Amino acid sequence: MIGTSAHPDSTLLERVLAQLRIGPRSPSTLCHEILGLLGAPAAICDRVAYALLGADPRVRLLEDGRWSLVPEAQGSPLLDDCVFAVVDVETTGMRAGFGDRITEIAVAVVHGGRREIVFESLVNPDRPIPRTICSLTNITDDMVRHAPRFAELAERVLAVLAGRVFVAHNARFDWNFLSAELHRSRHLTLDGTRLCTVRLARRLVRGVRSCGLDSLCRFFGFHNGARHRAAGDALVTAELLNRLLVLARAEGARTLQDLALIERRRTRRGRRRRQAMPTEPRDDSWQEIQ
Repeated sequence: MIGTSAHPDSTLLERVLAQLRIGPRSPSTLCHEILGLLGAPAAICDRVAYALLGADPRVRLLEDGRWSLVPEAQGSPLLDDCVFAVVDVETTGMRAGFGDRITEIAVAVVHGGRREIVFESLVNPDRPIPRTICSLTNITDDMVRHAPRFAELAERVLAVLAGRVFVAHNARFDWNFLSAELHRSRHLTLDGTRLCTVRLARRLVRGVRSCGLDSLCRFFGFHNGARHRAAGDALVTAELLNRLLVLARAEGARTLQDLALIERRRTRRGRRRRQAMPTEPRDDSWQEIQ
């Protein structure tokens, strides 16, 4: 599917298929992150994935060992026809599945020349905000004490995401936190296409040492007057997305599928394990906050 949506939790297979709609996944990723088989060895993951997916005509095993959905017959929408929902969340910590919660959320829409915040709210996380996070985001326990809980905002969040392409800087982080909150409050699973501006920038921007948000803002001359606040980061990420779309079109991208292929292509840089979260300083932010 193209636009973002949410559907009721169901079988393991359907949850796996939802992840495969985002892109190919290795057996280990499917077992560890989706099926909950933490620590299962690679050989076991291979056998579990084959038992679950081997006979499903919607799925195929790629040459590199990952599982993927069979390409859909319908064409991909033109980039000019896509409406992008650029999301940023601030949180109490880094781990969505281990008790950390959203403290603020904002969504900006990008479509043609339109780049504007369409939703923003503080969120009561029902737990204290660590002091280090307060110093980074300037969001305090007093500020969120009377803010709505996510359950009260869930319908409005789903409404602004519905039918739009989910985008975020470090998209997996924001997606995982929204997914956890929707599961907790509505027993819903977030589904649809998502794009990551970090990954797109690594493949499209030349001459920048880091693809952290601060570094890219300096490179392009963007001003963010509310760094580490959801609306400020969402709006500047929307500006970044607009610039990346220009660069992608210059490389021949015309459809959403073209853009997704650019995001997934390999880079010449050595692959490094990165962990950059919206509520924790990026690599290029340390000097600014020390």
